[in-house]
Amino acid sequence: MEHAAQPQPDLTIRSTRVYRGPNVWSYHQAIHLVVDLGTLEDFPTDRLPGFTDRLLELLPGLVEHTCSVGERGGFVQRMRKGTWLGHVAEHVMLQLQQEAGHDLRRGKTRSVKGERGRYNIVIGYLDETVGLAASRLAVRLVNELVSPTDGFDWQQKLDEFLLTAQRTAFGPSTHAILEEAVSRGIPWQRLNRGSLIQLGQGVHAKRFRATMTSLTGALAVDIAGDKDLTNSLLGSAGLPVPESELVRTEEGAVEAARRIGHPVVLKPLDGNHGRGVCLDLRDDDAVREAYAVARGESRRGYVQVESFITGKDYRCLIIGGKMQAIAERVPAHVVGDGVSTVAELVDLTNADPRRGVGHEKVLTRIKVDEAAVELVAAQGFSMDSVPPAGEPVKLALTANMSTGGISIDRTFEAHEDNVDIAEEAAQLVGLDVAGIDFICPDITQPVRDTGGAICEVNAAPGFRMHTHPTIGEPQFIAKPVIDLLFPPGAPSRVPIVAVTGTNGKTTTSRMISHIFKGMGTKVGMTSTDGIIIDERLVKKADASGPRSARMVLQNPRVELAVMEVARGGVLREGLGYDRNDVAVVTNVASDHLGMRGIETLADLAAVKRVVVEAVPRDGHAVLNADDEHVRAMRRHCSGAIIWFTTSEPGSSVHQMVLDHCRRGGRALLLEETERGEMIVVRHGSRTMQLAFTHLLPSTFGGAARMNVANAMAAAGAAIALGAPLRDVRQGLRTFTTNYYLSPGRMNLMSVLGAEVVVDYCHNAAGMRMLGDFAARYGDRKSAETNRRVQRIAMIATAGDRRDEDLRELGETAARYFDTIVVREDGNLRGRPAGESAELVAQGCRDAIAAGAAVTTTLEIVTDEVEAVRRSLKLADRGDLVVLCVDRHAVVMDELERYTQAATPRGYNDQDDRPVADADFTA
Repeated sequence: MEHAAQPQPDLTIRSTRVYRGPNVWSYHQAIHLVVDLGTLEDFPTDRLPGFTDRLLELLPGLVEHTCSVGERGGFVQRMRKGTWLGHVAEHVMLQLQQEAGHDLRRGKTRSVKGERGRYNIVIGYLDETVGLAASRLAVRLVNELVSPTDGFDWQQKLDEFLLTAQRTAFGPSTHAILEEAVSRGIPWQRLNRGSLIQLGQGVHAKRFRATMTSLTGALAVDIAGDKDLTNSLLGSAGLPVPESELVRTEEGAVEAARRIGHPVVLKPLDGNHGRGVCLDLRDDDAVREAYAVARGESRRGYVQVESFITGKDYRCLIIGGKMQAIAERVPAHVVGDGVSTVAELVDLTNADPRRGVGHEKVLTRIKVDEAAVELVAAQGFSMDSVPPAGEPVKLALTANMSTGGISIDRTFEAHEDNVDIAEEAAQLVGLDVAGIDFICPDITQPVRDTGGAICEVNAAPGFRMHTHPTIGEPQFIAKPVIDLLFPPGAPSRVPIVAVTGTNGKTTTSRMISHIFKGMGTKVGMTSTDGIIIDERLVKKADASGPRSARMVLQNPRVELAVMEVARGGVLREGLGYDRNDVAVVTNVASDHLGMRGIETLADLAAVKRVVVEAVPRDGHAVLNADDEHVRAMRRHCSGAIIWFTTSEPGSSVHQMVLDHCRRGGRALLLEETERGEMIVVRHGSRTMQLAFTHLLPSTFGGAARMNVANAMAAAGAAIALGAPLRDVRQGLRTFTTNYYLSPGRMNLMSVLGAEVVVDYCHNAAGMRMLGDFAARYGDRKSAETNRRVQRIAMIATAGDRRDEDLRELGETAARYFDTIVVREDGNLRGRPAGESAELVAQGCRDAIAAGAAVTTTLEIVTDEVEAVRRSLKLADRGDLVVLCVDRHAVVMDELERYTQAATPRGYNDQDDRPVADADFTA
């Protein structure tokens, strides 16, 4: 290939995927990008003069990156020696997130197999929006350093990125609570674009927004929001409160102020963050002017007039009825240096990197408005005045952090009487988390003696004045909040069972759910049929992906989650949770190959393996020992392994499982007894009988070998979760494959005297299992009736499978069935009508030509309902008809019509529908 003569700004993002849980690239949530270097593939960093120095000038934090060298400056060493720009982009993406305050160090860059110049970049993220924005900006920056363009202002672009990060970031209070939850291993989900957070899962879930929690009573919030009512309640309990009156007119405010006595305070009845509060009003004119301000911030139009208490402003934080922190709040101000004007001092103060807009940072920028200018003038200055060195100049009367104030930690200085008063105030209002505002000369002295009072009780108080005080030690107040929601020893997680595999995962999931349902557990289950909560179908859809998993974990009724995990969901978004207690892998067979980069069985196994990698040390993986790809997954499991196998005694697989048990492990095996085949559980040297396979309804007397394996897998999962053997046994004995318990999976019924099985089989591996069942079941029926039972199958698969997969399905079916009707799905998935059916039929013909088939009749009927009708028409009494369906509900409706209008004479010649006859009942 010809190499480019000059580097061009060719770095582009070809695709982006956001993983919201463990995935094929990482144990954690990650962003995966495929980038194309174009001509830059020929220009590693050592061939780009000045590139490294210019990049370090713009992002000096890259010096801290160790990269594969393992020491500070390692990445810089790699750039100076020469590394490709995909790798550079990865580190820039991580550093940009560091600039936004997201401490992330996880990233990797790998070339795309077989595609020159294309790379997979995988980076960790805390916030999806920030991670994606960092990715785009990193690519833009690398291209600009390769070939600068006019009008590119790096500082402007960086500021825009940081502003995006600040808009989506959690506030200090939310962040503090989340940090504490994560440190305890409590899972969380963001429920909206704001700060509504769920901690825990299912029945153990709690929610909070800012500092309002699931335990915060609505009535308590209403009381705290009504300042007049709050004053009345506290005053009637003997707590010190200012004298106050409620008014709705300007004249009413003036008269109330006269009765109370100047100076007074006016505040909106239901305001917050200090908005509309006017202090130290000493005459009627000041009251009139302040009334308009307070009235403008009142949602209900009421204004409270109360006596002005002199002293310092203290916020007491009460959590769970106990005082946890106290901060002295100092109003926004500047201190003269004898050189700078008041306006310049404000600019210098706002330049503090800790200050931001609103609540986005630990301090808020001071806002110079008309009220601030008037306050400065009242102190004898203007904004252009130069205050003497050391002279403080107030810019706000209220001490709220949201108006630019600062805080000083006083937690361990308060007098015990004041602590008692604050705790009692919170209990009287009924708040689990309350901010009690004291005005008093000194918090170290009893307020009853010094003349102080409680001026306000706040619901959802901010934490930042306590977690990030301007002066003093920070208080770790998130701990008592989490203790309140999750007392020590209280669970936060529900057990999660993840079931994956090419075939059998839906039936296995249903078996597990059925076992625990019988134990009285409320189970949430995801499957290809929908989301089921406590036996109720709450959403009908293919729900085997991560979003459905999150919906189950949000449901407050769920005590156990059983997740069917499909390949597509893992590739699309990863798992919908951070870990699963039990992983079940049924098998890995040829299906979905050639899609989304999955070319081989090893590739497919790597995707299925994600659920095994998500097992914690105290968890379990229930693995099919008969499948070599599943056996290999044991090396990727942090927890214990429980094997299940249907192999014959004496085989190498059987011996491996026995060796595992001798070392203290657990496994499920089959043993022949005088009364029949028995599923046994081995744990170390102990052997416990579980159930005879022929007594399990789902196995059809042992003929359905795939359901024997599925039952063993389900039993292994239940045992891993601590279910008693008697309950596991009872669950398997009562689980049937009728349409109501297992729709579309081995549903057996009698139609027009023929045995009809409805199943979802759609790949060659599944067809081998289904064909084996048909052979065993048909032979048994032949022996019972002394007549050979004809085996008829309606088959199809999805059009997005490879041509060879479609042909293999036909070849496999032809080895087991006498008559085959080939149909097509309603969704052709990109193929022309009739093409997929013809490929399946060609596979059947190839098998017939090779002499490896039993098929004597082959037809193509592309419409599913018409194919059902044709299959039934080809059947005689006692024959076995296997219908591999796409829309099981539609097919079952059609079969129901036949059973309601059965006849021994056959069919109406006009439309192939049965003619009713009272002499015959199906």
